[in-house]
Amino acid sequence: MLSHFVNGSWIPGSGGTAEVINPFDASVLETVVQAGPDDVDRAVLAARVAFDTGPWRRTPATERAALLRRVADLLVRDKEKIARTETLDTGKTLVESRIDVDDVTAVFRYYADLADKDVGRIVDSGQAHVVSRVVHEPIGVCALITPWNYPLLQLSWKVAPAIVAGNTMVIKPSEVTPLTSVMLVRLFEEAGVPQGVVNIVLGDGLSVGAPLTEHPAVDMVSFTGGLATGQAIIRASAATVKRVAVELGGKNPNIVFADTDFETAVDYAITAVFLHSGQVCSAGARLIVQDEMHDDLVAEIGRRAERIRLGNGLDEGSEVGPLVSAAHRAKIEDYVASAQAEGARLVAGGCRPEEPELQKGFFYRPTVFADVHREMRVVREETFGPILTVERFSSEDEAVALGNDTDFGLAGAVWTADMGRAERVAGALRHGTVWINDYHPYIPGAEWGGFKRSGNGRELGPTGLAEYQEHKHIWHNTAPKPMRWFSG
Repeated sequence: MLSHFVNGSWIPGSGGTAEVINPFDASVLETVVQAGPDDVDRAVLAARVAFDTGPWRRTPATERAALLRRVADLLVRDKEKIARTETLDTGKTLVESRIDVDDVTAVFRYYADLADKDVGRIVDSGQAHVVSRVVHEPIGVCALITPWNYPLLQLSWKVAPAIVAGNTMVIKPSEVTPLTSVMLVRLFEEAGVPQGVVNIVLGDGLSVGAPLTEHPAVDMVSFTGGLATGQAIIRASAATVKRVAVELGGKNPNIVFADTDFETAVDYAITAVFLHSGQVCSAGARLIVQDEMHDDLVAEIGRRAERIRLGNGLDEGSEVGPLVSAAHRAKIEDYVASAQAEGARLVAGGCRPEEPELQKGFFYRPTVFADVHREMRVVREETFGPILTVERFSSEDEAVALGNDTDFGLAGAVWTADMGRAERVAGALRHGTVWINDYHPYIPGAEWGGFKRSGNGRELGPTGLAEYQEHKHIWHNTAPKPMRWFSG
């Protein structure tokens, strides 16, 4: 039974128990001890004491980096076990989970390498007897709240820079997929993290998330998840004016001009949206295709979508796993019904699979809609599932207008053989990441985050570290003497 890690010990919780479900067959993977408000208080107090009175925030950056490197080595050692657990918990394919573990390892090593390079700066005061410098200090106690789709990867984007900066933290993973987050905390314990620096509490948003974000002893909240929850966190944090960084998903345009190689366009359009059954914040769920290529591209994508192999993520022959839960599948089915009611043309999918071996799990066929328009819910809202909508355009200006016609602004892509046009469109799109002739890659050294309702703040890169720091100006007068400002 999984429990909470608080102040260096694994402890029981006061909120009862809950089951973690395997989305492939609805079997029970693990029973989890739930936290209550008192457990949240205990975890926050442990982090607060470790930050305020412990040596951690004054530990040299090289020592904090060494901790991350030890954890990275343990991730390499346990890669297969962690990847298997991630697949069981989320349903994604094992090859995706292995890539996730590699990416987490790379994030830890990136921030370990960055630790001793973040030294602040000297500012010229214009006075010979004054030393003016800006230094970077940790914020304090950070609440790190992660989503269910990439539980381990998204946690690494928060934990690694928070550790390097010298913060303490309370982790709250999604109650749907908490298993690898607990495994990562166990690796921190094995690597020798000081008492109270890393804490984890398990439970749902109402019992754990809300008390954590409202807690007066929490200095910063980092959240990745849905728009409504992010808005609630921002409101809850206002009372204590704590720093908040949120990444709230996207409705991401994938723009294809007619001069793009046809086979490449088809291949990447499918990968952009159906990877992890579309449960990706940056999924290319809005395919926007130039008129000359539109009809042929829609037909071929529909044909190939019908051939995508659904199955157990542990089966090497599976290309796509199940959705994460029965509730989430019901949400996807509602979007499909809405699209059909509003007049979208179903090209592929739109139903559960018929294979007997998939009936216990939360599977849904990759779905393609054409003849859609901007007012449809399926085009406007983030569906977070295996649904692709295809729009069409004539001119470059129209492509940009369609790409920006969304409340979100997380990511997007442009495909064209014309490099000048590619750069113009990329520059005009109001999205935090824009790929040119590619989709999905990211690197630890490049910032990640969104415009508009996709959130605020950035993860990864140097800015991802700055999110967990306060910048302090120190003015040192080395030759003070009376000013005589007042005559008396």
